[in-house]
Amino acid sequence: MSGFSADWLALREPADHAARSLPVATALREHFASHRSIRVVDLGCGAGSNLRGTFHLLPDRQRWTLVDYDPALLSAARDVLANWADEARDDGESLLVRKDGKLLAISFRQADLTVDLDSVLTADPTPDLVSAAALFDLVSEGWLDTFTAALRDAGIPLYTVLTYDGLQEWVPSHEGDAAILSGFNAHQQTDKGFGRAAGPRAAEGLAQRLQAAGFTVTTGSSPWELESGALAVELARGIAEAAAEAGAVTPGEAQAWFDARDTTERATIGHLDVLALPTP
Repeated sequence: MSGFSADWLALREPADHAARSLPVATALREHFASHRSIRVVDLGCGAGSNLRGTFHLLPDRQRWTLVDYDPALLSAARDVLANWADEARDDGESLLVRKDGKLLAISFRQADLTVDLDSVLTADPTPDLVSAAALFDLVSEGWLDTFTAALRDAGIPLYTVLTYDGLQEWVPSHEGDAAILSGFNAHQQTDKGFGRAAGPRAAEGLAQRLQAAGFTVTTGSSPWELESGALAVELARGIAEAAAEAGAVTPGEAQAWFDARDTTERATIGHLDVLALPTP
């Protein structure tokens, strides 16, 4: 799977947390409100941002398994979570954390989700929830099929946030916006380590697969709403480079579009959050 730097993940974390769909988050909280404890497996955890954005919705006692292919990101996650916590201590291979009155036991697992998915989902004890953030637009259509079937067979709920849906709006507009967006969305469908990626089709495609598999599915829009600043600059840089790599624009055209983003007042980047609950 293609990696992301800890610096990029830290830069985007405030926007990620602000963007989450409140109706979907509320549905998650209500589903687990009667539980005293919960076991969560977080796929593609990066530096642990999804845990930090989700823990407050869940019961007071939580056991998390953070899964990522990149051992450097797992190490970063441990360090960042220890610094984020009100209290933290090592407990063998796990990290015990107290935060805002909640107790979290966090373990870290290096795994390749192209081959290790079944073992991650069928761990003993079985998780009560699978979570992920900004993951499913990176995987292939075939992997989505495999994942949906595995989740159905295990009977595990899914809460996933920030799956890119292909929509962007930059203000002020630029004559190159359409070509840049087309090129970026095409680049999003290149192989990110799982085969040809679903890219912008992933958000709705995942929801449809889960519903067809018998889950009760709640979706909600979770767009980034950005103003000018470091995240908007780095995002525009990456979008321009991807569009040029896809051949939708020349490098010069990509550079001109990026240069014009110096005047960006705001940008909206579309995402979709999904909660899927097994039907009783």
